[in-house]
Amino acid sequence: MSSLLMRKTAAVAKTRLTRRSLLVRAGLTAGATGLLARPIANRFIEPAVAAEPKPPANSPVEIKHTVCSHCSVGCSVEAVVQNGVWIRQDAAFDSPINMGAHCAKGASVREHGHGEHRLRYPMKLVDGKYQRISWDQAITEVGDRLLKVREQAGPDAVFWIGSSKHNNEQSYLLRKFVSMWGTNNCDHQARICHSTTVAGVAQTFGYGAMTNSFNDLHHSKAVLFIGSNPSEAHPISMLHFLHAKELGAKMIVVDPRFTRTARFAHHYVRIRPGTDIAFVWGLLWHIFANGWEDRAYIEARTYGMDAVRKEVQKWTPDRVSEVTGVPEASVREAAEMLARNKPSSVVWCMGITQHHVGTANVRALSILQLVLGNIGVPGGGANIYRGHDNVQGATDVGPNPDSLPGYYGLAEPAWKHFCTVWGVDYEWLKGRYASKALMEKPGMTVSRWFDGVLEKAEYMDQPSPLRAVVYWGHAPNSQTRLPDMRAAMQKLDLLVVIDPYPTMTAAMHGRRDGVYLLPACTQFETQGSCTASNRSVQWRERVIMPIFESKTDHEIMYLFARKFGFAEQLVKNIKVVNNEPVIEDILREINRSVWTIGYTGCSPERLKLHMQHKADFDPTTLRADSGPCKGDYYGLPWPCWGTPEMKHPGTPILYDLSKSVAEGGMPFRANWGVEHQGQSLLAADGSSNRDSQLDTGYPEFDHVFLKKLGWWSELTPVEQAAAEGKNWKTDLSGGIIRVAIAHGCAPYGNARARAQVWNFPDPVPVHREPLMTPRPDLLAKYPTFEDRATFWRLPTLYKSVQSARDYSKDFPLIMTSGRLVEYEGGGDETRSNPWLAELQQAMFVEISPFDAGRIGVKTGEFVWVETPTGARLKVHAMVTPRVGQGVVWMPYHFGGWWMGEDLGKHYPEGAAPIVRGEAANTGWTYGYDAVTMMQETKVSLCRLRRYA
Repeated sequence: MSSLLMRKTAAVAKTRLTRRSLLVRAGLTAGATGLLARPIANRFIEPAVAAEPKPPANSPVEIKHTVCSHCSVGCSVEAVVQNGVWIRQDAAFDSPINMGAHCAKGASVREHGHGEHRLRYPMKLVDGKYQRISWDQAITEVGDRLLKVREQAGPDAVFWIGSSKHNNEQSYLLRKFVSMWGTNNCDHQARICHSTTVAGVAQTFGYGAMTNSFNDLHHSKAVLFIGSNPSEAHPISMLHFLHAKELGAKMIVVDPRFTRTARFAHHYVRIRPGTDIAFVWGLLWHIFANGWEDRAYIEARTYGMDAVRKEVQKWTPDRVSEVTGVPEASVREAAEMLARNKPSSVVWCMGITQHHVGTANVRALSILQLVLGNIGVPGGGANIYRGHDNVQGATDVGPNPDSLPGYYGLAEPAWKHFCTVWGVDYEWLKGRYASKALMEKPGMTVSRWFDGVLEKAEYMDQPSPLRAVVYWGHAPNSQTRLPDMRAAMQKLDLLVVIDPYPTMTAAMHGRRDGVYLLPACTQFETQGSCTASNRSVQWRERVIMPIFESKTDHEIMYLFARKFGFAEQLVKNIKVVNNEPVIEDILREINRSVWTIGYTGCSPERLKLHMQHKADFDPTTLRADSGPCKGDYYGLPWPCWGTPEMKHPGTPILYDLSKSVAEGGMPFRANWGVEHQGQSLLAADGSSNRDSQLDTGYPEFDHVFLKKLGWWSELTPVEQAAAEGKNWKTDLSGGIIRVAIAHGCAPYGNARARAQVWNFPDPVPVHREPLMTPRPDLLAKYPTFEDRATFWRLPTLYKSVQSARDYSKDFPLIMTSGRLVEYEGGGDETRSNPWLAELQQAMFVEISPFDAGRIGVKTGEFVWVETPTGARLKVHAMVTPRVGQGVVWMPYHFGGWWMGEDLGKHYPEGAAPIVRGEAANTGWTYGYDAVTMMQETKVSLCRLRRYA
């Protein structure tokens, strides 16, 4: 809105003037949606000014360094603040990640901080209407009701849904908070976006994270984008690849839809959804047949490749084409591009992960990169683009149901390690749980919490069904099977939403009471660290103070902990100021505890220094060649080994043998013993990092190994006392790590990557048809798994769903979903942003011209999308050849409609998103990964009907 227009209309405002009221008075609104009918000519985003009072002319201007709170690329934002008002944002040209660029979402983050559709104060539902209450009343009433559930049904009857929007410190504190409540029933967004990546990559290489970086694509000679559309999902990351393309890199895109990324491709492959493993084995068939594999790499650094070769031999070109729909010549061309243009990289996202065989998909791509020798080299890697801004960090240190922070697991030694760090008695903490068995048992997952309400108690692997759920920074429409979720919400004793925006939870539940909405701050109203997809940890400064009556998430945690009686234990080593645990102190506790993945070296002081000196870091290598951070890699990408005093530079590329460990190199992790079935799991002789004094494979370091090597005496007496009986993960002094690195060794050992994972349902990935398959003729050859009686505490169905009936007869179209550049996640915050709302005003379904012609629908007309669950979605048709015949595609960011009904009236007044539409997941069907309980959102079935 131009400053001239603001000045002309300001005179009519006696009270605070909102953008909505200003547009109404200026005659610029269009209909009930509040969207501009057309862009105003020559509109520019100009500095914002507080309406009352006007800041003094000489009021100082401050630059606050923060990070975009949308996707995981980690773009810097320079927020300009005057008199406490965020007046504009400047391009962060000195950031080595985004170099001054922003996508539409990043360019409009100021509106997220000052958004007018936010929750402004605590509210409760009374007779179907939301009423304002005080924070004291909210903490008292919610706390009393949760304590009542705990007393009646035990601590496991409450499910805590955390957030990948929390910073690292809040994520860590929430896992600690839930542990002291006494349950492992906690989770966050990573379960439904990349849990299969974490499991699949970790069980192959040793760590469950992206191996290289966005910037490292500059070195790539070929890149395979599969199940990934970064032009829309991670737009700024594409700048780095397009630079590589200018230098001659080849680009392959594999996707059932011709995406905005595919338009840049040298080779586009349209694949049938759900057949990724068959396609990857088709690539490997050609690679093995032509001798394009890296035999020396395979021999020295991998385990189980013979079993892979045996499976790949079955996938002859004709068989691959039959299953995937991809012609043989197209498969061979992709294989040859990757093999003859090395180093080559593979990029994947949720098109790979969100399947009932998601972990197997991930493993197949990891194996492809091992065969080509592309892991641990610049320009290679398994580059997994995460979704939310801190989904990597929240996964690393946050509320996971199967692990304490740092992937320590839930066994007794892990609990004792954290009890020592937290300064609490292990017996006290164990007493908070219903039993020791439940303390060491993974909890339920966010993908299926509603089954924890609806399932019969006798079929659950815990004492009681769920009776209360706390949504703490998570949108429900990002999960599948929404009708079942709605039924569960109505059955709960209590439903709590803690969020800057009310989310679709506030409107979809169908309840009359028992719902509380608590306003949390955005990440721009607090400070702390967040971890980008490439493992770089960045520090956000607080841009503005909390607005309205919102509170920071860590203050809310502290207030509830005080109500529940464990505040003293929660913050024993953490200073509290005005009810806010000090963020820097929380990070220092992470530094003292999370040795496994090297969060120990990234102190607040080092991270803040990096943010102040971003210009010193090279935009290709991420290394600072001068300045106070000289020698460091930007954001100290983990593992950043040892204590902060060791000044480890971070690890830009995982498993790179060309650097010493002290300089950011590392081998594959020894995480599965030293041998299996008589075969060595340790790397071959000569396969060590540069400068390693052990030129062979070796196990992880502990007090025994250190003594056998004769290096124990190099520990100080204090370190010896702390390290006795410990290994590198639990030695709180860091001495074992320090000595190992001094000798050029990786603290976690030097092992082989596993091409065969014997502890997975399929040790070598095999193709299994989707549960809702359009090809019932293939089920005999490629069936799914058997049903499981208890899996993550719940019975889980596979074969009984797939064999129930042939749904393809009545639902002949393949349904898939994905992301838009304008919106993020469940979309509540971005669809509440007027600048973004103008860009994408309606929910839609993409339909091929052939399928649109069959029902006589044109672009812009409404259609019903009907699915086997009985759900029907009223959406706009977009007729386009982007999708092939027999396939439809929908974005999943929309919400606020329910099977044709606009739920706007059910939101708190003024808090409904500007743009509302059907949630794609209202219609999504059953399906969960056989390792992680990842939901299936990339292949199901539907039919279309004209709207009438």
